[in-house]
Amino acid sequence: MTTKAHGLEELKALAGTDLGGSDWLEITQERVGTFADATDDHQWIHVDTDAAAAGPFGGTVAHGYLTLSLVIPLFTQLLEISGVSMSVNYGLGKVRFPSPVRVGSRIRLTGTVGAVVDVAGGGVQMELNFAVENDGSEKPACVGQALYRHYA
Repeated sequence: MTTKAHGLEELKALAGTDLGGSDWLEITQERVGTFADATDDHQWIHVDTDAAAAGPFGGTVAHGYLTLSLVIPLFTQLLEISGVSMSVNYGLGKVRFPSPVRVGSRIRLTGTVGAVVDVAGGGVQMELNFAVENDGSEKPACVGQALYRHYA
């Protein structure tokens, strides 16, 4: 279920709220290949299915930064924000990749709203403490903190 906030005051009231989890998203070789093309990162563990099958992960794996980039679209399933003029990604904190995401596996985002504080220019900065869960793995694929700024 998507949490909804209208305006900055409702965003502030969400501090400490567990937003639950997004839908599961399958990671396909096509998505990994497209990301490799976009970033010029064609390391064999991502794109060479034959070599990767004999490698340390038993198959191709998603780029860590691909997994991280999927936080953005998955986050829209957790929190719907209205009544603001602009929202921007402000940065990241303590991002880690505890387990690889094998092609063909599924991931989802879970998150908790951390501090929401006023910032210059009539906005707030919101912390999202997140984990990208890796279906079937005891460890998450990615954990960290995303910082967003929202302006009235």
